[in-house]
Amino acid sequence: MKKQLLVLLLVCLPTVCSVFGQTYSTPDTGVTWTLDDIATQSPSTITVSGSTYTLMENLTISGNDSIIIDTDITLEIEADLLITVFGTFTVSGNQVTMTAANTATPYEGFRFEEFSTIDIQNATISYGGGLRVLTETFTINNCTLTNNVAGATTGGVISLSRGTPQITNNTITFNFLPAISSGATNLVSPYIFNNYIEGNNQGNSNRPQINIGTTLVNDTLKIIQNTIKGDVALDQVGGIAVSNFVGGNIRAIIDDNVITDNRYGLTVLGNNSFAYIRNNVIENNNTQNQPNIGGSGISINTSAPPMEVIASGNAIRGNLWGITVIGQASINLGDGVDNPGQNVFSENGNNGITYALYNNTSGPIMAMNNCWDETNTPNTLAAAEAVIVHLNDDASLGEVTFDPVDCNFLSTQEHDVNALNIYPNPNNGTLFFDNQLADFKQLRVFNIQGQLVLERSLNLEEHQINLPVNPGVYFVEFNGNNKKLVKKLIVK
Repeated sequence: MKKQLLVLLLVCLPTVCSVFGQTYSTPDTGVTWTLDDIATQSPSTITVSGSTYTLMENLTISGNDSIIIDTDITLEIEADLLITVFGTFTVSGNQVTMTAANTATPYEGFRFEEFSTIDIQNATISYGGGLRVLTETFTINNCTLTNNVAGATTGGVISLSRGTPQITNNTITFNFLPAISSGATNLVSPYIFNNYIEGNNQGNSNRPQINIGTTLVNDTLKIIQNTIKGDVALDQVGGIAVSNFVGGNIRAIIDDNVITDNRYGLTVLGNNSFAYIRNNVIENNNTQNQPNIGGSGISINTSAPPMEVIASGNAIRGNLWGITVIGQASINLGDGVDNPGQNVFSENGNNGITYALYNNTSGPIMAMNNCWDETNTPNTLAAAEAVIVHLNDDASLGEVTFDPVDCNFLSTQEHDVNALNIYPNPNNGTLFFDNQLADFKQLRVFNIQGQLVLERSLNLEEHQINLPVNPGVYFVEFNGNNKKLVKKLIVK
């Protein structure tokens, strides 16, 4: 029996396969492989039918080897199989699909080991166990990740561990796990830019759609220009959380996002934290509807200093609370010097009471030049006092300095422009919009590289346009008399 086993091992050595034929590993000789190469080398691993490839065994890319997918193909992966990469994994076709052979039996997912190099472009990844990213050299751009389950990762469909991974221009929707996560003890500062994120954490666990732990000391987490939309049927799922529970640091920039229909909008937790929160639209984050345990547009909380959050230009509407400041946290909402303020509050409240800002700490808060009630402008100091909880309401709380109040930076024109909606988004190239409130005359469409791909005139009665563009992420610019509006659009 021992002699037979030795012979079997010797037969397998050229491809470093497993004794039971369950894993194919590339030979670690510095070669760049294609799926066709693997199918030729090991027909039991991959079969080919036209542009459809079927993976039938676990696949490992060894440390000195590369695999490249540079044509438009579909890779169907059998149940419970895992793709592990120690070397280089590049997807560069215009339209690549990686999915389960049978959507009822998902595959295990992808595991990208430390020191691997990963670049995934223009791919759809579905019905698998997610991406476990142990490397710091990771880029995923213009991809769709949908209907994935727990498998290779249990933290998020993209689970990060180190470095400054790049997550840009993707659509991440309706996965069982959160969209993007990192472990509490990992030091990672991803660049999360221009993604459309909706309905993730279908398992409805107490985790947000973007859930990041401690960041690198010398690099900054950037969450910029994303849409984070919740599934209103899920009452446990938040929007964004950045947390330090392990004695690390948080350095974050959270700008220009739309965060809506989650349990809460945005939270920063733990000490040694510094964050900019600017120009976000944070609306209707109230799905749990239990104000004693959630529902803030922005919540910051630490049991020990230091924490400093600088927030300006945010629009915070329709949440159970506007901004809550807890423990020994600190926030600057406008100081008249370096921070212009100009945060806008509207209809945040619960149990019949409006709460724009709740200072549940003993420390002072600067909050000058904000519009505290967007529905009743111009504001007065008395109107602001009525929606702010601080020293004047409870002697144990710190004072909020909110004089002067300011709604002058708002304009009727701005309200009209912001009222224009485009839908559906994502779409298949047919765009609907409501042009009744803003008389736009011209439409221009730019791709993600900033190149103009379409320009045409509009008329007041027009509400539908067919866009002759390829799938991808675009910016749609509406222009009128002294009016301009830019909307992000995803074409499937």
